[in-house]
Amino acid sequence: MPSKQRKRIYFNAFNMNCVVHQSPGLWVRDDDHMVDYKNLEHWTGLARLLEKGCFDAIFLADVVGTYDVYGGNRNAAVATAAQIPVNDPMLLIPAMAAATRHIGFGFTSSIMQYHPFTFARLVSTLDHLTRGRVAWNIVTSYLESTARSYGLKGLPEHDERYAMADEYCGVCYRLWEDSWADDAVLCDRKRGIYADPAKVRDIDHRGRYYTVQGCHLAEPSPQRTPVLFQAGASPRGTDFAAAHAECVFVIGSKPQIAGQYVADIREKMRARGRDPADVLGFAYMKVIAGGTEAEARAKYNEYFEQISYDGALALMCGWSGLDLSGYDPDQPVEYVDTNAIRTMLHSFSSADPSRRWTVRDIVRYVGIGGAGPVLVGTPEQIADQLEDWVAAGVDGFNLAYSTMPGSFEDFVEGVVPVLQKRGRMQSGYAEGSLREKLFSRDAHVQPSHPAAACRRPW
Repeated sequence: MPSKQRKRIYFNAFNMNCVVHQSPGLWVRDDDHMVDYKNLEHWTGLARLLEKGCFDAIFLADVVGTYDVYGGNRNAAVATAAQIPVNDPMLLIPAMAAATRHIGFGFTSSIMQYHPFTFARLVSTLDHLTRGRVAWNIVTSYLESTARSYGLKGLPEHDERYAMADEYCGVCYRLWEDSWADDAVLCDRKRGIYADPAKVRDIDHRGRYYTVQGCHLAEPSPQRTPVLFQAGASPRGTDFAAAHAECVFVIGSKPQIAGQYVADIREKMRARGRDPADVLGFAYMKVIAGGTEAEARAKYNEYFEQISYDGALALMCGWSGLDLSGYDPDQPVEYVDTNAIRTMLHSFSSADPSRRWTVRDIVRYVGIGGAGPVLVGTPEQIADQLEDWVAAGVDGFNLAYSTMPGSFEDFVEGVVPVLQKRGRMQSGYAEGSLREKLFSRDAHVQPSHPAAACRRPW
């Protein structure tokens, strides 16, 4: 095919420490091994496979609540393993890091689940153990069950959660960036002095939501502040991303929708004084590849027959905050403003004005694609379509799976060589931290980022 602009395409493998992430129903297949999610070898093997395929990072999603909107209870989610049971993603990272050398590790952690003082130390620990290969996906939670589990009567309102996240990040930035000087650690064996007390200071934060008076407990890690992911798509969410994100996670049914989202973020960054080049846009994507188009289509059709109706609706109702259990399967779904992921229903009800999505349509879409689109075809056809998305304005992809590890094996063995031959995917890794690998510059945040502004002179 004719050469498009040959900029490098970035790839994360999108996964979750559970049985069913984005493929409700497919766990029953003999060739799906996500039931082994409790085994460490499952994850170290995946990390080695993805590093062999030159993926930039493994992106681990998470929720700290149950999908109990559908039917008003969690029964469907539990029965179909729709993101429950779910184990902690952070604990997987040291083992996967020990099994690899270069690939990065992004993990999701909600501002609801840890006090920022505790969370900052956890992240610094991971950054040390991985030698700077850690990224944090900042989320504010969308499940009411999360709030109840943490002793709240309900989730704070959507925009207030982002106000909390602004302050939460600010506390973490001060701990990571300001509490220890670059030259605080002396490791002087002759004098018996490990660190200079004069180069370690308290932060004194007394805010609306959090109070922290004390020093960071961890010495500066390779990146100090981890690479920052964010996925909010509402107006308040994009404001937050423009302020904090270095990588944004985009869910769009068409290339133009995803590309416009990234463009909007960059425009908001420019207005804040940040360089628009300081962010990468990753589109959600699921790929089903085969040696021939017919082979790939046969896989798709086979997966389609195994969709779990209840599992798909358990996920969709949790994401959207709207209980669809009382709807007829052929009833059209209209947009309803909720306190959950507001753009999820909007993508079905308004993104394509020429089509009215029914409940059955949504089940089919979610059952195969999860939260986004699916590409089906030969490695060459898949590469062509990925290039079309990049031409529309995204920088890379969070690739979800249909079956594990088969979906990633097919991509590594089939699609990766095609992209590498076209000069569109890296064939090896640069040295250094994840931030250095992604942006080809310093391991620390850029001077225009709010984390850098937290550094006071010594």
